[in-house]
Amino acid sequence: MNQHTNAIEALSALNHRLVEAMLKPLADGGGPVVAEIFRSLAADIAQDTKGWLDIQNRYYEKQLQLWASLPARTSEPDPAAAAAPVIAPDPTDRRFRAREWREPYFSFLVQSYLLRARWFDEIVGHARLEPHAKKKLTFFTRQVIDAMSPANFPWSNPEALKLAAETQGESLTEGLKNLAADLEKGLVSMTDERAFEVGRNLAITPGAVVFENDFMQLIQYRPATDTVHERPLLIVPPCINKYYILDLQPDNSFVCHAVEHGHTVFMVSWRNMPASMGRATWDDYLEQGVIQGISLVTEICRVEKINTLGFCVGGTLLGSALAVLRAKGHDPVASLTLLASMLDFCDTGELGVFVDDAYVMRRELDFAGGGVLHGKELALTFASLRANDLIWQYVVSNYLKGKTPDPFDLLFWNSDSTNLPGAMYVYYVRNMYLENNLRSPGKLMMCGVPVDLRHVDMPAYVLATREDHIVPWKTAYASARLLNGKIEFALAASGHIAGIINPPSRNRRNYWLNAELGDDPERWFAAAASHPGSWWTHWSAWLAQHGGVQVGARMSLGGGRYPEIEPAPGRYVKEKCT
Repeated sequence: MNQHTNAIEALSALNHRLVEAMLKPLADGGGPVVAEIFRSLAADIAQDTKGWLDIQNRYYEKQLQLWASLPARTSEPDPAAAAAPVIAPDPTDRRFRAREWREPYFSFLVQSYLLRARWFDEIVGHARLEPHAKKKLTFFTRQVIDAMSPANFPWSNPEALKLAAETQGESLTEGLKNLAADLEKGLVSMTDERAFEVGRNLAITPGAVVFENDFMQLIQYRPATDTVHERPLLIVPPCINKYYILDLQPDNSFVCHAVEHGHTVFMVSWRNMPASMGRATWDDYLEQGVIQGISLVTEICRVEKINTLGFCVGGTLLGSALAVLRAKGHDPVASLTLLASMLDFCDTGELGVFVDDAYVMRRELDFAGGGVLHGKELALTFASLRANDLIWQYVVSNYLKGKTPDPFDLLFWNSDSTNLPGAMYVYYVRNMYLENNLRSPGKLMMCGVPVDLRHVDMPAYVLATREDHIVPWKTAYASARLLNGKIEFALAASGHIAGIINPPSRNRRNYWLNAELGDDPERWFAAAASHPGSWWTHWSAWLAQHGGVQVGARMSLGGGRYPEIEPAPGRYVKEKCT
C-alpha cells in the first residue's frame, strides 16, 4: 500500500512541475508585466462591478444546480439514465469519453471542473486589457485550466483507478518506471522511441554528405531517375528541429518525392549547437549556412542558377539570404519555395504570447556572455501550445496508466530537438517576433548590407496551412506579398506539420488555389478553388517549369573539391541535446 501511495504522490508532484515548466517562459523577465496585468484586472473589476457580479452569479448558480442534482444522480442505479448534465464536455474533448466518467461521483468532478473552466474563460473574456496583455492572460489561464483537469490526477481519474485495481497496482508501478525514464531525458514521451532510429528507418533516402562546417552539413541525394532537371534544388529546413521532418520514412518523405520527380536535391543539415558556438549570430547562419549552401550547389552542379526551398524559420533564413545576395548584386536563384514561413511577422500566432519587451530583454541578458538555448526548452514551449494533445494525454497514458505510447514518426521527430546559439536566438526574437523589422525595406543590416525583400524577385511558390498555430496562414499570405516576383500562393488543409507532410499516395486532405493575390486574405480564400489530395503534386508541376532542360543524371555525388564525406544522413542530425 505504501508503494502505491508513494506512486500517487510522485505522480501528483509531477503535475506541479509540468505546470511550472510550461508557465516559466511567460514569467521569465515578465514579473512586472504579469503583476501589471493583475493590477489592471483588479481596476477593471472595480469599474464594472455589475459585469463581474453577473459572471460570479452565473457560476455559483450553476454550481448550486450541480450540487442539487448530486443526490438524484447518486441514487440512480444506471448512470446512463440519470438527469441531463448541468454542463457537458465539448464533443471534441477526448479526456472524458470513457464510460467510467459517467458514474455519478466522477461525472460531478467533470462538471464542476468544466464550470470552473468556463468561469475562468468568462473572466478573461470580460477583462479590458491591452491586446498583448490579454493574449498573455488568456494563454496563462488556459494552461492552468488544462492542468487542473481531474483526468490528470491519479485519485480523480476513474480509468486510472480501475486499471490500477485490475492490475493490482502494476499499472502504477509501470507508470513510475515511465516517469523515471522521462525525467532522465527531460521530456514527456509522445511515442515509442524504440521504434525509430535516424539512419535506420528515418532519413534513409540514399545520399552523402559532401560538405561540412561548424554550422551545417550539406547532403546531396542520389538520383532516382535516368535524367534530371538541369537546376538542382536546395532545401533549407528549420534550424530549431532536425531536417528529417522532410525525409521521414520512404512513404512520407518529401525529399524522396522530389528525387523521384527528377530533381537533384541538396539538404542543409543544421548542427545541434554546443555551448562553444553560443556566440554564433544570425549573419553566421546566413553566410555559413544558406549562402554557403547556394554557392556550393551551383559549383557542384556547374550551373548558374538553382531552385531553393525553405521551411518555417528555414524560410525566414532563406528569404533573408536572398535579400542579401540581391543587395550584393548576385542572382543565383531561379525560384523560391516557402513552406509555412514568415517574412512579415504581423501576427505570430500563439508563440507571440511569449514575446514582449521584458522577455526579450531578459533573454538578451541571459545570453550576453554566450551560451545556447536548450532544445528541450523550445520543445516544451511548442508542446505547451497544445498542452492537452502534446503533454497531458501522455501524462495520463504513460504515468497514470503505465502504458507505452504508440510509434509515430512525426512525434519522434518532434521530440528530437536542437540547441540554438543564444546570440542568434535573441536577434531573431527581437528583430522578427518583437519588432517585425524584416518587412521594412532597409531597416536591417545583414552581412554588411541593408536588406530589402522587394528585391527578392524570382518566381515563388508560397504554401501556408489553414490550421497552423505557429505560422498563421494570413501571416504567410502577408509574407508572400512582400516578394516582388510572380507568386503562386497555396493554402493546404491541416496544421504546421501535418499540412506539410501529406504525400500524394495517401490521398488525404485538400488545398486551395487562387491566382489573384489581393490585399485581403479572406477575399482570396472566398474565391479560391479547393483541390482534393496533396499539394505536393501541384508544387512538383510548378517546380518543373523552373527546373531547366533535362540532363543525364550523375550517380557520383559531390565532385572536385567536394568528395563524399560520409553517407547520409550524416553525423550532425544524429547528435542529441545535452
